[in-house]
Amino acid sequence: MALPDLDSSVGHSFGCEIDGIVIKHITEVSGLKMEQDVIDLKQNTMDGKFVIKKLPGRPKAGEVTLTRGLTGDNSFEKWIESAHFGKMSDARKGGAIIVYDYEGTAIKRYTLVNAWPKSLEIGALKAGDTSVLTEKLVITYEEMKPAA
Repeated sequence: MALPDLDSSVGHSFGCEIDGIVIKHITEVSGLKMEQDVIDLKQNTMDGKFVIKKLPGRPKAGEVTLTRGLTGDNSFEKWIESAHFGKMSDARKGGAIIVYDYEGTAIKRYTLVNAWPKSLEIGALKAGDTSVLTEKLVITYEEMKPAA
């Protein structure tokens, strides 16, 4: 469902899809960006002025951090295990970060190419604490593109 021109999306709900398996209930997504190098071209103009032109360079790889409440689901742990044991053919996957509206309909999708887990962090364990335990998965990717 496309958004009308003047509406913006509310960060209501997020999900992660890795090789067709959707993991919902992601509470936070950070670091999702497309970036490329900038090349400085230094040259003189016809009238002798020195100018610097900015040219687009190579695309940069990126990292995205997903946070969710700690559950019995061990999909993050299984995925990172492949990378830690050097099974990169199993660890590198295609995937997407999905933004859902308040009705649960996907409104935006960001495709990740050759993504693999870099780290998994479990939130602080404190006796007597009443906050929700979380797990943070850092995924590195070679390319990110918004799905059309």
